Amino acid sequence: MKTIVQLTFISIALIILSSCAKIFYSADAIPLAHAQNTIAIIPPTVSIAAGRKTDADAIKEQQKTESLNFQKEMYAWMLKRKMQGGITQEIQDVETTNSKLKKAGYPETPMSPSEICVVLGVDGIMGSNYALSKPMSDGAAVAVALLGGAGATNEVRVSININDCTNKKLIWNYDHKYSGGLGSSPSQLIDAIMRQASKKMPYITQ
Repeated sequence: MKTIVQLTFISIALIILSSCAKIFYSADAIPLAHAQNTIAIIPPTVSIAAGRKTDADAIKEQQKTESLNFQKEMYAWMLKRKMQGGITQEIQDVETTNSKLKKAGYPETPMSPSEICVVLGVDGIMGSNYALSKPMSDGAAVAVALLGGAGATNEVRVSININDCTNKKLIWNYDHKYSGGLGSSPSQLIDAIMRQASKKMPYITQ
């Protein structure tokens, strides 16, 4: 089992190193990021490729499930880095973030990053988008798969962005397409993506 796990992570590393991510930095990204005291990770936008026989409601429900899973995994990953001394900012807990957003009517009511900043009362927000070829989680994923929604290839297009609330601007964006052995759970996927993305993230100090 250990050997299989090692091989999986080796394949992930090879996939990541085989292509280049597109990264945007504003000229003042690092000082603005370091000036932020509290940041929040908002629920990712998740889309899952649907087969011809896939039930639309099943896909929609699975996308909600994956969004919450990815948000929690991103929060856990960032919190771990903070405990290791790699991040100095406080990270608003997911329950508080989602409760405030729900009261404001988001995401049913579209909101700009600046408006989300005000609702959450933070200095910076991290948003993300995930386009999946197939579901990552159990439960609704089973129904989706039975209806022909699971793709043959494990492929993910991810975009992660950071907005500065004080200056009301995008200061960093990471965009990349991953293919192949990315693992079969949200935690494995997020760990693989965040390890790579964090190398260029303005929050990371070490």
